[in-house]
Amino acid sequence: MVFGEITTKANVDYEKIVRDTCREIGFVSNDVGLDADNCKVLVYIEQQSPDIAQGVHGHLTKRPEEIGAGDQGHMFGYATDETVELMPLSHVLATKLGARLTEVRKNGTCPWLRPDGKTQVTVEYYNDNGAMVPVRVHTVLISTQHDETVTNDEIAADLKEHVIKPVIPAKYLDEKTIFHLNPSGRFVIGGPHGDAGLTGRKIIIDTYGGWGAHGGGAFSGKDPTKVDRSGAYIARQAAKSIVASGLARRCIVQISYAIGVPEPLSVFVDTYGTGKIPDKEILQIVKENFDFRPGMIAIHLDLKRGGSRYLKTAAYGHFGRDDADFSWEVVKPLKWEKPQE
Repeated sequence: MVFGEITTKANVDYEKIVRDTCREIGFVSNDVGLDADNCKVLVYIEQQSPDIAQGVHGHLTKRPEEIGAGDQGHMFGYATDETVELMPLSHVLATKLGARLTEVRKNGTCPWLRPDGKTQVTVEYYNDNGAMVPVRVHTVLISTQHDETVTNDEIAADLKEHVIKPVIPAKYLDEKTIFHLNPSGRFVIGGPHGDAGLTGRKIIIDTYGGWGAHGGGAFSGKDPTKVDRSGAYIARQAAKSIVASGLARRCIVQISYAIGVPEPLSVFVDTYGTGKIPDKEILQIVKENFDFRPGMIAIHLDLKRGGSRYLKTAAYGHFGRDDADFSWEVVKPLKWEKPQE
């Protein structure tokens, strides 16, 4: 079922998009959870509420700097120097395990795999005065859908050899590392046959794997005026730029909005005690270097550009990706007047 509000003059074939997407994921028969070519697709798309459109866009008469936030809420951006991606290691590993599951399923390395699956990685850390330093991987959890023919022992052996080993650096694994591989046992029924959809229900894997904070708003299906999405993107760029510039080893940036109001209600920075200068000075640097008005975020991050960029965000997270389409991952050189000695 596809439903919601879209205002466009384009002629969109929603049913074709749904079927093509399901087919690309791997849902090609009822045996795997859904038959992309024969399933029923219900489309209930309406125009955006005129009240919201007037308040946000002014019926498209407002200049970019005047466009109001599409809703109220709190958005967070997070960065940490524990990985080259400036992301939490636990999240990076879990995301890469998920991508590897897809890879070995599609290339035939593990022919028993089916599309549905989850990953989770527990990392033991050392707190270095606020900065997080990974010590070892404590637990690896993978639950993946499989066909009728494979045994649990075969699943565990293949996952260790073809999924975990290529993804998790050996230095993080030891004899005490715990592996929970399909701990519930049989997992043949999955996908839409086993669950009622994921849209808006995976906001933690979309962001930082539980690190930092989350205001609760999902990214899925939202254009740049929806600050749940664009606000989180610019907050990530701000936090990442702070860490990349050496101003802090770890940082969270929080912004708040009111519907129809361009300027954020508040901007907050916390470096967890890792800042090279006081947080209030870093906050001032953030305010001087980033424009948090929704219309300007869309311009600076080029969020209205076409292509497949938003399709890419639908799996394996929105942050920490090495891809030119993820413009919010570009570190912005920060300009500020350093106080004289």
